[in-house]
Amino acid sequence: MTQNPTASRFQRFRKSRFAKFEFVAGATLTCVLTLLVVFSSVLFPGGGSEVNLLARLSEPFQGWANPLGTDPLGRDILARIVHGGRISLTVGLLSALGSVVLGTVIGLYAGYYRGFLDSFVMRFADVQLALPFILLAITVIAIVGPGIDRIIILMIVSQWVQYARLVRGSVLSLREREFVQAAVSYGLPNWKIIFSHILPNAMGPLIILLTLNVANNILLESSLTFLGLGADPQTPSWGGMLSEGRSYIQTAWWITVFPGIAIMLTVLGLNLLGDWLRDELDPLGKTR
Repeated sequence: MTQNPTASRFQRFRKSRFAKFEFVAGATLTCVLTLLVVFSSVLFPGGGSEVNLLARLSEPFQGWANPLGTDPLGRDILARIVHGGRISLTVGLLSALGSVVLGTVIGLYAGYYRGFLDSFVMRFADVQLALPFILLAITVIAIVGPGIDRIIILMIVSQWVQYARLVRGSVLSLREREFVQAAVSYGLPNWKIIFSHILPNAMGPLIILLTLNVANNILLESSLTFLGLGADPQTPSWGGMLSEGRSYIQTAWWITVFPGIAIMLTVLGLNLLGDWLRDELDPLGKTR
């Protein structure tokens, strides 16, 4: 019998690495939420800031006008969630990318050249890791004032240590490998050895940590905004919506529940992708 081409392709997909639950669920959640945020201005041109006191505290699932209900000022919850995701995703991505660039450069040079630079960076990293981030954030923001740009800078300054220590450990192992020693014997410059031979072989753990840190930074931004130390209260944000709705948790539960679900689904999708990447990039075999 002739095998159905469609069935054959489906069977090959089921056996591929992309058919795993972690990738399918994580990629679906992440892509859907990202597309909603990217096209938020098209889907909700008003930005969720239109006030309609006649429709204040409307319950969810009562019509297409406000499918997730409204807040005490009659603003659409769904529109504010979609627009609020722009702040959370922006902070999560920019802070994680800034941290990985700064930490990778410092870790590469500290691990390759060793000496005083390595000792100084690692001792400074030990001191910084001993400082709780929330306490540090509250102290700094109380001095310089709240703002999204300040939160991003603060996250980069506090999180580069993780990447530096990770990269340094990989460099200490890779610099003794045969292919690196061969590159040294050929007389290649140090910068080319570092960025052409060592860095590509240390990218696996970096990508995994980057994915997980984006999710963690989204939670941190929401926590700081909930405390009043993040985004402008006039700008829709997930943490701000949670803070605004805590006074109505018993009478209008949807004001806090739906932004909380948005945070949960975003973090869940990124963590599932991180787990999938960990399994695929594991050099010693698939972790189970």
